[in-house]
Amino acid sequence: MSFRIKTSVVLLALFAAFTSFNVPEKKAEEGGIKWMTFEEAVAANKVAPKKIFIDLYTDWCGWCKVMDKKTFSVEAISSYVNANFYAVKFNAEQKEDVIFDGHTFKFVASGRNGYHELAATLTQGKLSYPMGVFMDEEMRILTLLPGFQEAKFFDTVIKYFGENGHKKVSWEEWQKSYQSNL
Repeated sequence: MSFRIKTSVVLLALFAAFTSFNVPEKKAEEGGIKWMTFEEAVAANKVAPKKIFIDLYTDWCGWCKVMDKKTFSVEAISSYVNANFYAVKFNAEQKEDVIFDGHTFKFVASGRNGYHELAATLTQGKLSYPMGVFMDEEMRILTLLPGFQEAKFFDTVIKYFGENGHKKVSWEEWQKSYQSNL
C-alpha cells in the first residue's frame, strides 16, 4: 500500500471517528429537557421562583431509561417542562454530598448499591425508580409520582401542577376535564 493511500485511510478513519463523536453531542443540545443539578435548581429558584420537577433515577433502572426515551424526549413534554419547571435529574445512588437547607445529605452504603439521603428524604423513605417529585416554588413537596409514566399521562400531571390546577380542583376532577393533545 502506498504512503498516499495509507495517509488517506488514516485521515478518513480520523474524520469518521471525529464526526461520530460530535453527532450525539449536537443532537443533545438541540432540544429535550434542560436538566439541572439539585443545587442549580435551588439557586435558580431563589432568583426566579418556579416549580421544580425532580426525576429520581439509578444507573441500573431499566424503566428510568424507558422514561427518558418515551416520555421525556417528547417535544411537547420537554418544552412544557422547560418553560414551567426547573427540571432536576438526580441519581438516587450518587456519591456526592448535597447541601440543602442547612443540612448535608450524603450517600449511605446499604446492600449492593446504597442510596442518597436526599432521595430518601424527598420520597419519605419510599425509594423506587423512576420516581418523579414535584415541588412548589417554596420547595415544598406537592406529590410523588412513582414508576414509569406514559407521555400522555405525564402531560396531564405536568399541566395539573404547571397550570396550578392543584390549587383549584381535585386530581380526579382535573383528569376528567383535561384532554392531553398527545
